[in-house]
Amino acid sequence: MTALEQLTAALGDLVDTAPAALESARADRSGHAAPGLPLAVVHAETVEHVQQIMRIATATRTPVVVRGAGTGLAGAANGGAGEIVLSTARMTAVTEIRADDLLAVVEPGILNADLNDLLAEHGLWWAPDPASRAISTVGGNIATGAGGLLCAKYGVVRDAVLGVDLVLADGRLLHLGHRSVKGVTGLDLTSLVIGSEGTLGVIVGATLKLRRLVSGTTCTITATFPSVRAAAVASAAVTATGIQPAIMELMDAASLAAVAALLSLPAPDAGMAQLTIQTDGPAAVAEADAVAEVLRTSGGAVQVSHDREEGERLLAVRRSMHAAMAALGTTLIEDVSVPRSAMPAMFDEIARIEREYALTIPTVAHAGDGNLHPNFIFEGPDVPEHVWDAAGALFRAAIALGGTLTGEHGIGTLKSRWLAEELGDDQWELQRQITRVFDPIGILNPGKVFHA
Repeated sequence: MTALEQLTAALGDLVDTAPAALESARADRSGHAAPGLPLAVVHAETVEHVQQIMRIATATRTPVVVRGAGTGLAGAANGGAGEIVLSTARMTAVTEIRADDLLAVVEPGILNADLNDLLAEHGLWWAPDPASRAISTVGGNIATGAGGLLCAKYGVVRDAVLGVDLVLADGRLLHLGHRSVKGVTGLDLTSLVIGSEGTLGVIVGATLKLRRLVSGTTCTITATFPSVRAAAVASAAVTATGIQPAIMELMDAASLAAVAALLSLPAPDAGMAQLTIQTDGPAAVAEADAVAEVLRTSGGAVQVSHDREEGERLLAVRRSMHAAMAALGTTLIEDVSVPRSAMPAMFDEIARIEREYALTIPTVAHAGDGNLHPNFIFEGPDVPEHVWDAAGALFRAAIALGGTLTGEHGIGTLKSRWLAEELGDDQWELQRQITRVFDPIGILNPGKVFHA
């Protein structure tokens, strides 16, 4: 029997071969699509289903691509010719919430925002806050090592996961990590799995580290500057004070103009950049006043709001960035990180690349942690070669400034060609060998991350 025949015999209607389902599974939100159509999309509903799928895949040596909501931006969950797409989107249970221990045990398919709606009833929340929180799954957040707007103060996914349940390529189930605050027994395989992009196994459960809901006021500060460099200098000045905003987002002139057009807002002045900053907790008002003074001293035109709903309306401008870029054409949404003090220099490098390649590169940044998202806009489904060349120049500039290729989107398909430039050949090879320990026959997400 073929792999598809075995899957159908074992799992029946959970095996989807409808042309629309296969076509959808080829692509994620990056715009990149894998070549060819996968064999099937298999909708696992239990851990046992995942184990069955992986046993069949190993026995038939059939490649498997694990997929959640398909909201990734690096092509890591795209299924191509001859591959099984293993979907965990139906595994949405929250099996345990422990307010006393500040933890929850969840299945991977639950959406980030849905989880937090549920936790709020208990006075709790899970801190990772990707811009895609309303549509991205917790399992996908863990697999990509996702970040978001709140990372500078509350950490990334890696800081908020105590353990994962992982099904290996041969169907074995591992329970990694712990439920205790401390735990250093053996190697930290949980951290190894976080951000591994489906190359080590299938995440089928997670023990999450929670926080209590933040009490006190939320204050929102907006400040406009005559240039993006001036805004970046101001954000670095805020960081240097030691004040820790919950959110500090920077939008350059091109991104501001695109969002204004999308939302039918007044057009910003030419060249104008904007910082949007939130402080929270019992000290929010005093911190907001101090931040506002730093921004004024740095040359910003500053407004402060103590109204939470008004703050969310102001942040909606930033959260509309992806839709605004999509309205301009096909978008390659990039993701580099640099030390926070190097933010002005990185914007200088983006300006240089724009000049050299005759491009406009709208850029937003999580300025509180040095993570920038430059956007390359073009026509048609395929990234033009000169855009790839410009992206390569961008990556090398970030690395030269002490930064990295990716802060939160991952490597996937789109960045694999540059991975060795950051890691070096020896570390690249060592990491590739680690994937082979978990997946000796190489069926998990082949052609992704460590593809030469």
